[in-house]
Amino acid sequence: MTHNGENVQVGVDIGGTFTDVVMEVGSAQHSTKVLTDYEFPEAAIIKGINKVAKSAGISLSEIDLIIHGTTLATNALIEREGAKTALITTKGFRDVIEMRTESRFEQYDLNIVLPSPLVARQDRFVVDERIGADGDILRPLDATELEELCKRIVAAGYESVAVGLIHSYVNPEHERAVRECLSRIAPELSVSISSEVSPQMREFQRFNTVCANAFVKPLMASYLNRLVERLQAEGTQCPVFMIHSGGGIISVESAIQFPVRLLESGPAGGAIFAASIAQSYGADEVVSYDMGGTTAKICLIEKFVPKTAKTFEVARSYRFKKGSGMPISIPVIEMVEIGAGGGSIASVDNLRQLRVGPRSAGSEPGPACYGLGGNKPTVTDADLLMGKLDPKNFAGGAMTLDVAASEAAVQVDLSSKLGIDVPSAAYGLAETVDENMCNAARMHAVESGKELSDHTMIAFGGAAPLHAARLCEKLGIGSLLVPPGAGVGSAIGFLRAPFGFESVRSAYCRLDAFNPAQVNAVISELREEATNFVRQGAGDAPLEIECVAHMRYMGQGWEVPVEIELRDYAEDDGATFRQLFDAAYEKLFGRTIDGLDVEITSWSLRAASTVPPVKRIIPQEPLREAASLETRQLFDAQLGRFETAAVVERATMEPGDYVEGPAVITERETTTIVTSSRIAILQVDGCLLLKTKS
Repeated sequence: MTHNGENVQVGVDIGGTFTDVVMEVGSAQHSTKVLTDYEFPEAAIIKGINKVAKSAGISLSEIDLIIHGTTLATNALIEREGAKTALITTKGFRDVIEMRTESRFEQYDLNIVLPSPLVARQDRFVVDERIGADGDILRPLDATELEELCKRIVAAGYESVAVGLIHSYVNPEHERAVRECLSRIAPELSVSISSEVSPQMREFQRFNTVCANAFVKPLMASYLNRLVERLQAEGTQCPVFMIHSGGGIISVESAIQFPVRLLESGPAGGAIFAASIAQSYGADEVVSYDMGGTTAKICLIEKFVPKTAKTFEVARSYRFKKGSGMPISIPVIEMVEIGAGGGSIASVDNLRQLRVGPRSAGSEPGPACYGLGGNKPTVTDADLLMGKLDPKNFAGGAMTLDVAASEAAVQVDLSSKLGIDVPSAAYGLAETVDENMCNAARMHAVESGKELSDHTMIAFGGAAPLHAARLCEKLGIGSLLVPPGAGVGSAIGFLRAPFGFESVRSAYCRLDAFNPAQVNAVISELREEATNFVRQGAGDAPLEIECVAHMRYMGQGWEVPVEIELRDYAEDDGATFRQLFDAAYEKLFGRTIDGLDVEITSWSLRAASTVPPVKRIIPQEPLREAASLETRQLFDAQLGRFETAAVVERATMEPGDYVEGPAVITERETTTIVTSSRIAILQVDGCLLLKTKS
């Protein structure tokens, strides 16, 4: 199905406002952005693929591979718009997902409000069973009781059921029995069991994860099945794969079974894209900044690898603080995400303070300036009024923006309530959203023990290049890279991702009673599971495999990840594990603790196809000033006034061309703002490097 002997790949990213589509035909790249269709998201994908195929001059039947990522599952959780879901759990543990861990994310707030559980109490049911921490059955399931409970749940009209029983990660027998009973009574009912979705200790995180999987499973299954059918009807014959939260690629069939793995799938593609750019420039410490129409995502990348975790939180509700969101226990590229995008709506609260987000105008009706029925002031409206956007040349001229509508929206909802003029209100809106993003970045860096001023920022997403230079000013970051195709960066990242999957499992082992047979069995099971997932897309290609043991001192509350060799272990290897743990612990905390034994609580194993090495780029110094065809008035936040800014088309620039701020560099999918404190230089690979003026 190749085109003139060249491989044809398509990356598709559905965002809250735009659906991004990138087609690579060999080394040539074609891209477009179309408004996301909320009712039928696949319609925007078909429209976008047809546009890039026409641009590339190929037919859809010539496409070899489609890789897709989406925020639909994440948005469904944030907005609580999923299936009617029931939870079946062990008697005595009905309220675990409401009690949480009983820790307070804001220690001294007397009026603290905890996030509400995903499944309400009346939708949570119990069975009188019990499995011990060692996997032994302490109280067997009563078949009659189970049958009656399953019939009640089916009769109540639930669309999906989550099953989370105590210690099922060690022994899944009872969870499987519950699923078999439900499937026998109602074969079409969607059922998720925690021993498959997240076989890890800590019941709150595990129960919450299986509830999230069940909550979005019918929605995602319906959508993905429709997508595959529509693509085939349009003439494609290629496989469709999904990007998952850990940054690897899995089959559509796997994604339908475990849609919780698709949370953060779009942002994961962006982190992979940024890591590839970081490697090209040898940038060891990078903060990636992805801002689209609905959200902004910030990720730390060290030594060209995005920071990862085995748990993360969706929808943090209190000042981006850890613990204030919905915990999901799956392997993930770790990032902080806030409701700050181009479509984020601004308002004035009861204290006459300006607030931005998390509500978004999305694509329906969109910002006021889109002229699609929106009448609320958004970040995009503020960017337009500050001169960052050209109303006649938005999205390459595909859309004309209505300046008067933006002015009216800002006047009615902000200016009149704050007693200031429209430009000042637009400036306040932009500064508020920029400061929100900076606060989120600072918080993420502090949690990781990092200082952001030492980092390089890589900005992508349709709105990020508009705001990135200002964020660098606020954060004290000296270097900013805006890659080619930044407006559709996540979709490009999909095409750089390996076929990969990370299997996780809790399996307890004390080093003073090291059990090599148990350790070898766990590693073997994880390896088989992970490689089976990867082989669905990678075939017989060589794989890279990494195994991690999560270890801690006896009595500690959290673990340290320790990378281990893949081999058969013997009885005397307990000392080997101890040496590896001591080295990892000392690296993190500066010293080890004498007299305490060490325990392994869980394991993770990642299998991935190999990725071709990237070409190293030597940063280009400024050689000649880029030609400017026009100028326009641009509001510079640091100076606090409008300045005359040069307008340069990125496509006309050659490597070594530079633009001194204040300036605007335009392209089809986004616009890069060069503030008065910066100079932008085009690099040999097409990246824009923005540096502080010397």
